[in-house]
Amino acid sequence: MIILGIDPGTTRIGIGVIKKDRNKLSCLYYGLIKQPSPALITSEISELIRKYRPEVAAVEKIFFFKNQKTIILVSEMRGVILAALAVNGIPTREFTPLQVKQAVSGYGRSGKHQVELMVRMILGLNQEIKPDDAADGLAIAICCANTIIRE
Repeated sequence: MIILGIDPGTTRIGIGVIKKDRNKLSCLYYGLIKQPSPALITSEISELIRKYRPEVAAVEKIFFFKNQKTIILVSEMRGVILAALAVNGIPTREFTPLQVKQAVSGYGRSGKHQVELMVRMILGLNQEIKPDDAADGLAIAICCANTIIRE
């Protein structure tokens, strides 16, 4: 099973694509959509779907923001992402940051570095995953894979 993980943001969107083969997870791709606009998001997600053919996508839910302007912008980006996935016929699951951190590190309040380290360990990656948004995209995909394993 191929899983597309997406970490929405206002200036960049973290992307991770993993493969779940029985209980083994491996990384197929990670990266960013920089300076996202609705057209760019739709185009990039459609291209990722064409290239990797994911069976499901996982998108991080908005959990809490202090800045009202930021939450509105991230919500708009999430809407474009969810619409692009729906148009391409990809089922979507959503997870809170707490769920993602707990699934990857076992602790819902883990920091960015701890999450990135655990993502590398789980996927068998030797190099540091830069930037954090890409590691978050992979972490969201791992969370989804763990949920599917339990079902």
